[in-house]
Amino acid sequence: MTGAPHTPVMLDEVLAALAPRDGETYLDGTFGAGGYTSAILAAADCRVVALDRDPTAIAGGYDLVSSSRGRLTLVEERFSNLADALDRLGLQQIDGVVLDIGVSSMQVDQAERGFSFRFDGPLDMRMGGEGPTAAELVAELEEKELAAILRTLGEERRAGAIARAICAERAKAPIETTSRLAAIAERVLGRSTDGINPATRTFQALRLAVNDELGELAQALFAAEKRLKPGGRLVVVSFHSLEDRIVKTFLADRARTQAGGSRHMPQAEVAPATFELLSRGVVKPGDEEVARNVRSRSAKLRAARRTSAPAREGDPFAFGVPRLPLSGLIGGAS
Repeated sequence: MTGAPHTPVMLDEVLAALAPRDGETYLDGTFGAGGYTSAILAAADCRVVALDRDPTAIAGGYDLVSSSRGRLTLVEERFSNLADALDRLGLQQIDGVVLDIGVSSMQVDQAERGFSFRFDGPLDMRMGGEGPTAAELVAELEEKELAAILRTLGEERRAGAIARAICAERAKAPIETTSRLAAIAERVLGRSTDGINPATRTFQALRLAVNDELGELAQALFAAEKRLKPGGRLVVVSFHSLEDRIVKTFLADRARTQAGGSRHMPQAEVAPATFELLSRGVVKPGDEEVARNVRSRSAKLRAARRTSAPAREGDPFAFGVPRLPLSGLIGGAS
């Protein structure tokens, strides 16, 4: 079988949590360069349905499809729509779901995708080909809306100042390239003294907004809950505190067996747990992997096993997806 061009983050830990077995069906919600999918197929005589909203990633996986002897199906789809993808394939329930959240190194390294301030390119940032670009957000959102995005999604302390600078600069000429946006952030914040580019939080915030990544994550968790068989496993690797908070909150809620109470107030009834946590707390990469791959240093893995309890309905905002005043420019949970 043709291998993936790179080793994905926390591969050993993901496989240990997913525990692939012969005859089972797994869903890789973030195919990317095919690292997890390739490893799952190699670990057991199983089937994998792999999703990616990026048509470039899907096109790059055709060789792996050919070498998988019919065990791999690629679908161009957002992982929030995993239930629709499974319906089209005639699959009602599956044995495992793995999600690697965030932008891939493959996307970052393509200047024309506009994800990185390291390369000059069009200010795009879309993982798929639909919806507004980052350039459109920067051009059309009001100053207070831009500030809300930078503050909430980028955790940028000087969000207001950067938003004001963006609005002043776009009045002179459209901001259409990554280098121009990065220069604006650097002028406001000054040169970095800690090795982190001053535009990092601005780019992160816009990328999350353009792709509605937090809303997509919450919807994927709800969909996985509905489609996993009893005993099926959910494995999520995230790289950002906002993402991890959503996963942590969701699994804590779904694994809770009783509500808090006191001698003054009896415990409230809680719906049966839909997941059992596979480990206490979060799993992080080892020192050896971090030394080998600096991208892994912020990775966090959480995993749980599906119970036989019926799935519940979910509200993305109840699990940490922020409400942002975006004037309808971006859809989804935001």
